[in-house]
Amino acid sequence: MKKNTGFTSIELIVVIVILGIIGVVAIPKYYDMSTTSKENELKGQLGTIRSVLSLYYSNQALTAGTASYPATLTGSLFTEGEVPEEPYNSSTIVKASASSPIIIGDFDDDGGWIYDAVLGDVRADIAGKHSL
Repeated sequence: MKKNTGFTSIELIVVIVILGIIGVVAIPKYYDMSTTSKENELKGQLGTIRSVLSLYYSNQALTAGTASYPATLTGSLFTEGEVPEEPYNSSTIVKASASSPIIIGDFDDDGGWIYDAVLGDVRADIAGKHSL
């Protein structure tokens, strides 16, 4: 007698259903982690930029006798030679604020940064992330 080996169709259906359930649970978790990761990276990049501005301000007070922020935010202020990239659009573009302090009208939500040279304030030009 020859014995047939292999999976029955019921066993295959059960395995496919289990894989489907795992996929339904795992994909939203992955998306949430990706979103959280981008937001945390954005906060880190903003912290870096704000630290550089603070150091520049302090250095100006000590060396020039007058504390001031840089007129423009350029890569020359950073050790890597370029402005940090924001993680949502991978943009390093820095736009000057049309007002001081920065207002909602300054944002066009196309990525990059908005910089207020008077107050030394920098914000992300990303919808929903203006207040970080």
